[in-house]
Amino acid sequence: MKENLKKIFQNKTFRVILICVAALLLLFAVWKVFFGGESGTQTSGKYNQTELEIRLSKILSEIDGVGQTTVMVSEKDGVPVSAIIVFDGADGFLTRMRVIEAAANALNIPPTDVLVYPSV
Repeated sequence: MKENLKKIFQNKTFRVILICVAALLLLFAVWKVFFGGESGTQTSGKYNQTELEIRLSKILSEIDGVGQTTVMVSEKDGVPVSAIIVFDGADGFLTRMRVIEAAANALNIPPTDVLVYPSV
């Protein structure tokens, strides 16, 4: 039995195929780790939104003049500390103030920690 295994491993073609299979498995593992998506989150660009951000984005989109929104909430020890909101509606002072007030109240953070930007 050992002699048969030695003969198989001495075969160059077998070794090349074995190395190629190992390389493909390694490539697949790297792809899954670095490029595989997470289920249960919505992807906006390259950023995976949390459930809180998705909920806040939906409620902010209901405000008059805001349109679609993308929300990113920064947390420290699981508690929201700041938020960035990008909206594609009409850019105006009143619209921005409504978004800031709604987000600050929803996250229980100061309005100064909410940044609002119009989409390009």
